[in-house]
Amino acid sequence: MKWAVVIFTLLVASAIAEEARRNLNLATECDEARCQLPRCRCSGTDIPGGLNPRDTPQLVLLTFDDGVNTLNIEKYRSLYGRRNRDGCPIGITYFVNHEYTNYKLVNELYNNGFEIALHSITHQTPQSYWAGATYETMMREFGHQRWQMSYFANIPINTIRGMRIPYLQMSGNSSFQVMNTAGLTYDSSWPTSQFVNPGLWPYTLDYASTQDCMMPPCPTASIPGPWVLPMVTWTDMRGFPCSYVDACIFRPDDNDEEGWFRFMMNNFERQYRGNRAPFGFYVHEWLISTNPAISRAFTRFLDLLNSLHDVFMVNGSEAIEWMRNPMTVEEFARKPCRQRIVAPCIPRTCGPLSAEHTTISYWMEVCTECPNVYPWIDNPFGR
Repeated sequence: MKWAVVIFTLLVASAIAEEARRNLNLATECDEARCQLPRCRCSGTDIPGGLNPRDTPQLVLLTFDDGVNTLNIEKYRSLYGRRNRDGCPIGITYFVNHEYTNYKLVNELYNNGFEIALHSITHQTPQSYWAGATYETMMREFGHQRWQMSYFANIPINTIRGMRIPYLQMSGNSSFQVMNTAGLTYDSSWPTSQFVNPGLWPYTLDYASTQDCMMPPCPTASIPGPWVLPMVTWTDMRGFPCSYVDACIFRPDDNDEEGWFRFMMNNFERQYRGNRAPFGFYVHEWLISTNPAISRAFTRFLDLLNSLHDVFMVNGSEAIEWMRNPMTVEEFARKPCRQRIVAPCIPRTCGPLSAEHTTISYWMEVCTECPNVYPWIDNPFGR
């Protein structure tokens, strides 16, 4: 019965999407009188709610990309138990792709209070695959992955709200159309090197974006609903932008703990002493776990953030919630800590599983019944 409900839902979503695509209009210059929170926000660097910088909570977004498995779970576990100065657990967002992901461990991350978001089923190359991805392709990669992630990790589907396209390669209007159809809230794939100081705040696509397009094609249509969570780039030691911390070319030596700590602080302070747009620490786990000096600097940096009364490490969904209802530092610190319903997991080891896209056989750890074949695009449940 559960499979029948899932398949029916996917068919209904496709029908709704086809209707939505026929009604796309070119986005026009933002009308601030009409574009009002909580549903609409023009792209810009002004602080929401008219707050002064000193009264604005500095939101920090720590995110990790790619599969969750036994190779990286120990580093992720080292972050359990951290709390912001208000006493609430920190927020972290994991943008998870399907291949080589251990869904039992995804369930564990969810139950420890972290956000699970989407990073596609295939994460495939070449990059041009994503640049030219149609609505249908993005639905198969992300819309279907939302159901896949919820099913195999046994986590509530309504908690899966964010997405990030592999290689940060924009796909024009198609990914944002999919977000509307698939029930996703925000995208965090779009870097900006132009709106860094002051930083660009999250916004909606009701009207034309003013954000620079570093990885075209970028959206051009009016698509009310989805939020853009801009990736405000870091600046490396020679002034070049880098979207991911591990993508910074001119950076401290990997053995220089103090240099790395200062590098992190310099990029953080630009936002903290500026307009306090959300500060992103976007990274792949390997950089931290394979370099002890960077790991120590990272721990020192998080300790400092967690000691500041006006800094809050939050997940992507919480950042969007704040955008919809801006609060002062004091108000934000007084709000209740987020609550989450525990998602049970009865772990099963599945395999070896044959795959349609390769001759490799896979093993999977899941929280539900085992698939018949390795799940993949066009067969996300492996039936």
